[in-house]
Amino acid sequence: MKQTTTLGHSTLKVNRIGLGCMGMSEFYGSFNEKESINTLHKAIDLGVNFFDTADMYGWGANERLLGKAFEDRWDIVTVATKFGVMRGPNGEFLGLNGKPEYIRQACDRSLQNLGVEAIDLYFLHRQDPKVEIEEIVGTLSDLVKQGKVKYIGLSEVNAETLRRAHAVHPITALQTEYSLWSREPEQEMFDICNELGISFVAYSPLGRGFLTGAIKSRADLETNDWRLTLPRFKDEAIKENLKFVEVIDQIAQNKEVTKAQVALAWVLSQNDEIVTIPGTRNVHRLEENLGAFQVELTKTDLAVIQKSMPSETIGKRY
Repeated sequence: MKQTTTLGHSTLKVNRIGLGCMGMSEFYGSFNEKESINTLHKAIDLGVNFFDTADMYGWGANERLLGKAFEDRWDIVTVATKFGVMRGPNGEFLGLNGKPEYIRQACDRSLQNLGVEAIDLYFLHRQDPKVEIEEIVGTLSDLVKQGKVKYIGLSEVNAETLRRAHAVHPITALQTEYSLWSREPEQEMFDICNELGISFVAYSPLGRGFLTGAIKSRADLETNDWRLTLPRFKDEAIKENLKFVEVIDQIAQNKEVTKAQVALAWVLSQNDEIVTIPGTRNVHRLEENLGAFQVELTKTDLAVIQKSMPSETIGKRY
C-alpha cells in the first residue's frame, strides 16, 4: 500500500496516515501534556510527518502544544491548522466568522501559538454563511502572498463552494469526515477533488473511535466526553450502529489484525491519494493505526464489506 502522497499541487509530501491532535487538548475526556508530547515525538520516529490541529481546540492550547513539541523539528513536519470557529475566554462557542479582519487576526494568533513564521496548510474550519467563499479565499490568498500561509485548505464544504473557491486561489486539500459509517463524500466530493487536483483528507476515519469496537455503550465514555452530545452516541444509536463494528470484526479476525486497522485500511484503499488523520493520545494506539499500512484488503474483502455494511448510520454526525 502506498504510504506517502503529495497534497494537491503543493510541495507538501506527507504520510497518508497522519495524526489528528484535537483530543490532546479537549473533547475526548482527560488528557496529559507529557503523554501527548511523547506521542507526537514517537509519531515522527515512526514516519508520521502530517499533524492536524485548529485554533479552537482548547482555544489555542492545542496549537501551543504542537509548538512546544515541534520547537526544534519544524523542518521535518507538516502542520495543518484551522480557523473560523470562534471561542470565548472560557471556551464557550461564539459561532462562525469568515470576515477578512478576523481571518488576519486568527492567522497571526496561530502563528504565535505555533511559534512559526508560516503555516504549512491553513484550513477554513467551517464557512461563515454570512461571508461569500470568494471573499474568504481572497483574504487567504493575500496571506499566502504575505508569506504567512503556504497553502490553503477547506473543511466540510460542498462541491459548488469548492469549485468557486478554487477559481480564486488553488485549494490544496479538502478535509471532511469519512469512514465506513460516514460515506457522504463518495457521492460528489471525490470526483471534484480528482478533477481539480485537490487532496482529500479524511478526518474521524475511525468514527471517533466507535469503529474500533471500544465504545459499546455510553458508559464507556468519560462524563465530560464531547461524544456524549452527538446523536450517533445516544444509547439507541450505539446499539444499532454496532452492526458496523460486527462486519469490521469479522474481517479483522480473518486477517488476525485489529478492527482499527481494517477500518483505516478500508479508507486508504478507496484511492491512492486519500490522507487520513486518526486521533490518539497514546503511543500504543498510534502504532496500531500505522499497522493499517500492512493490511491488504482484497477485492473479495471490499465486496464483503460493501455488501454486509448496514445501509444507513443511525444518528446524524452532529
